[in-house]
Amino acid sequence: MPIWVDADACPVVIKDMLYRAARRTGMSLTLVANAFLRVPPSPLIRAIQVPAGFDAADDLIAERVAAGDLVITADIPLAAAVLAKHAQALDPRGNWYSPDTIEERLRMRAMLDQLRSSGVDTGGPPAFSPRDGKSFAGELDRWLARQTPRADAPTPHSTDEPPA
Repeated sequence: MPIWVDADACPVVIKDMLYRAARRTGMSLTLVANAFLRVPPSPLIRAIQVPAGFDAADDLIAERVAAGDLVITADIPLAAAVLAKHAQALDPRGNWYSPDTIEERLRMRAMLDQLRSSGVDTGGPPAFSPRDGKSFAGELDRWLARQTPRADAPTPHSTDEPPA
């Protein structure tokens, strides 16, 4: 299962974790951004630069993501599109988006957008912290463990023959 990254606002520490994870697991990693991204040389890691424009990176990810893929994003509408395609979405702070809560999150985002457009200062998210990075790393590791078979895991036997 590939990993997609909405990379324009993704913290560098998270990108670095993802680079290491791709090399460690052999999983494909694609970063999508409006700006040029320098990524480590690896056949597993690629960057796609989209033209400047509102939601251009989000639109490309939403178009190409497939069921079972993982998308790293802080963008709630993109997360909703990802969930609609039966893929999974994780924010850079280690919080999973879920079908049960995405509608509420979309409504909250719309309300905050409306307040901001009327001149109310709603503030922004808190600064990214080391605790956020640890939370993300833990959730990513758990997801990866579910995707890749462990080297020491027993090999499943065919139902046609008894185990040796």
